[in-house]
Amino acid sequence: MTGRSLQEPTLLLLTALADAPRHGYALIQEIAVISDGRVRMRAGTLYSALDRLLQQGLIQVDRDEVIDGRARRTYALADAGRAVLAAEADRLRAIAAEATRRLNTIRPTARGVLA
Repeated sequence: MTGRSLQEPTLLLLTALADAPRHGYALIQEIAVISDGRVRMRAGTLYSALDRLLQQGLIQVDRDEVIDGRARRTYALADAGRAVLAAEADRLRAIAAEATRRLNTIRPTARGVLA
């Protein structure tokens, strides 16, 4: 991974795996929760992203099992993914802090134009 910021689907997937391993359907549900329903990831998008993250070494397969005759793969955050997610959280926190600082220091004038 480079020093670039994460795309939102990647950020959401890594965040969804940060506290526990999850299978595909659970990831779709968790992403909806994390994004407050704003992001509804489709299965095709999810599995393409999971394949990419596996190849990048950011996630790993936790286990494969068969439930009611259907294969189910559970994914977990790899150490490299944890490091990337932590760095992204720090980056976003710094940007949010600066935005808050600027919002608190710049006051609108009487005509509504920023001073």
